[in-house]
Amino acid sequence: MKIGIIREGKIPVDARVPLTPKQCASLMELYPQIEIVVQPSNIRCYKDFEYKEYGIELIEDLSTCDILLGVKEVPIANLIANKTYFFFSHTIKKQAHNKKLLQAILAKNITLIDWETLTDNNGTRVIAFGRWAGIVGAHNGIMTWLKRIGKNNLKALNKCKNLKDATKDYDDIKLGNIKIALTGTGRVSSGCVEVLDTMNIRNVTHNEFLHETFEEPVYTQMNNSHMFYTPGATHFDNLHYHQYPELYKSKFGLFTTVTDILINGIYWDKKIPAFFTLEDMKSPAFKIKVIADITCDIAPEASIPCTLRSTTIEDPVFGFDPQKGKECLPYKPYSIDVMAVDNLPNELPRDASKNFGDLFVERIIPALMHDEDQMLLNATIAKNGQLTKAFEYLSDFVA
Repeated sequence: MKIGIIREGKIPVDARVPLTPKQCASLMELYPQIEIVVQPSNIRCYKDFEYKEYGIELIEDLSTCDILLGVKEVPIANLIANKTYFFFSHTIKKQAHNKKLLQAILAKNITLIDWETLTDNNGTRVIAFGRWAGIVGAHNGIMTWLKRIGKNNLKALNKCKNLKDATKDYDDIKLGNIKIALTGTGRVSSGCVEVLDTMNIRNVTHNEFLHETFEEPVYTQMNNSHMFYTPGATHFDNLHYHQYPELYKSKFGLFTTVTDILINGIYWDKKIPAFFTLEDMKSPAFKIKVIADITCDIAPEASIPCTLRSTTIEDPVFGFDPQKGKECLPYKPYSIDVMAVDNLPNELPRDASKNFGDLFVERIIPALMHDEDQMLLNATIAKNGQLTKAFEYLSDFVA
């Protein structure tokens, strides 16, 4: 089995890798039947010479490989026909900007396995960058607040050597007695909790968050039952919610009147109601001034209606004027400041890549060693020029 690590071609560029040089070498030592080669790149967080130092061959032409590994979407012109690819395709929600990509994958008879669709028997993802998205997203949310109040004393993570380097500044942060609402309980939100706890921001219950005042910064973590309800229901049925999210309504308005920073790390799709509306944001009672939208679904089909666009690591924040319903300069008295970077783990690419590669070695490689592995079959979006049964719902999308 010959595995090739492709050069990332999406713009803006992404420095992450699916396997570090050391992980490549360890895999080939552990599995003599595996050969790993790397396409040269000048943008990776791990440089070409680092792969060479571990004895990994650098080759431009990957056409002799059986499996090709990437991180972000592969430009259509770079796709090699009749190969098996692993990468984040961002197609399973029918994302319009990647319609042509999926069409090309089908036309080129490519087998596509999306990192996002690899799950265990419980439906839990087995490999992801989510924790690192949460870590960077929470850091950026706090950094945005500090800039807003004129305390620009927290470095961007892409200016730090690693996460340990960044946390040295956390003891000096002075946020005031603000309230932070964190949505979600998965990998992304767990990463957020790591940062908030390291900053010594106290976790409080939802009741305390809504009804009490504090002399220190606090946060509360919210799951679906705290955010949505069905009219007339006496309790929240999580299974019913996942089956019929379109029947639910948002009760997030309870939190908008007391929250200063919203960190959004919960999964959302267009069947789920938005947290609040643009009209809600016009109210004088709407208190939120900073939104760190880690999930970064773009309006109008979004959990947060003011996420008008994604932002970049170099320019991570835009302002939103709720009265005009338009983008404006950030950090103004009237603005709501939105951090919506869609490749957050790329701010700590070496840390994130090592963690991702460890998961690949632990969870994916054993599956690749077996023919017809069920996890891989379930995660395959396209094969033999067609959508697989589980993803036939995308037929109208690519028609």
